Parts: sequence; structure tokens; C-alpha cells
Amino acid sequence: MPRYDPHTALIVVDVQNDFADPKGALYVREGERVIPIANDEIARAREAGALVVYTQDWHPPTTPHFAKDGGTWPVHCVRDTWGAELHPDLDVAGETLRKVVKTGTGDEDGYTAFEASAPGAVPSGSRLERLLREHGIERVVVLGLATDYCVRATALDARALGFDTTVLRDGVRPVDLAPGDGERALAELERAGATVE
Repeated sequence: MPRYDPHTALIVVDVQNDFADPKGALYVREGERVIPIANDEIARAREAGALVVYTQDWHPPTTPHFAKDGGTWPVHCVRDTWGAELHPDLDVAGETLRKVVKTGTGDEDGYTAFEASAPGAVPSGSRLERLLREHGIERVVVLGLATDYCVRATALDARALGFDTTVLRDGVRPVDLAPGDGERALAELERAGATVE
């Protein structure tokens, strides 16, 4: 069980209707099961004075990310739609808009909440990095959707930026386009120096 303090941030990755609701356009199998785990961690983090940051996929209607435009994925999380909204069962009470980081807002086809277009291409001074640095964050705890994409990329970039990084195994679920992708992503994170608990 991770410990929280004012130098720790909980990053809740993309717990949105299109991923976490069975009616969502890109539903992650058992995605809704991360919500009670996320809510427990959010409560523990707040109680300890830790920063809580939510990420939100926020695509334009046309983007190279979508299969219809030459990408991989069905249309999902289009800004200002039901699918892009944070899941209604997720605890966001009391959080301010500056603690919600929107990603995928342009033509980029990356997965990280640090706004890079590809893993390893972390731009210095991304909105999320600035937020963490402004709050004196040294350690991040990551959970959400999906293990093998946005969770993986965000946690890898957190490590590359020097943050002590923990990923909560029970608080993530994979897409598993290829069987085992989620487990391979967790193993890669461990090799990169992240803790998987």
C-alpha cells in the first residue's frame, strides 16, 4: 500500500466513460473495476496532503490517433462529449480545473500525460511536469487506464523526469491488443526503475 505525503502526487490516468464504461467507444475490459480502487487512493492521498491529478484524453473530432484518419483506434474521448467525461463514479469533489491535465488535444499520437508525441520524447516543461514541480513533488503514484498505453507511457516519462514512480497493479487494466501486453508493460516499468505494487 503506497504512502502519501505532501511531496507525493497521485496521478489518476484517463478514468473516462469511453474507457471505463461498458458502453464506451474504447471500453477497457473491467475498466470500471479501477474506480473504487482509485477512490480509495484519492481519499488516502487527500488525507495525507498529497496532490491529486486527473488526466483526461481530450481529442479533436479528427486526429491521426483515430482509425478513420489513418491511426489505430476507434473514435473515442472526443472533447466535450459524454465519452470524454471523467466517469461519474470517480471522486473528483473539491478538485480544481488546474489539477485536470487534458491530453491528445491536437494532432499528436502519443499516450503520455507529459504531452510527448512518443515515449522517450518528454518535452521539458509540459503542463503536468510544471504542476508537479510547482508543488514540490518528488514521488508519483499512478493508476488508471490503460496499463499498456497511457499508464505505461506516463509512468515511463515520470521515471525519465526523475520522479520516484509507483504503479498500482490492482488500479490498472490493460487493453491487451496482443495477449499479455499489460503484463509486459508492468515488467517494462519495473526494468525502468518503477515500483509495481
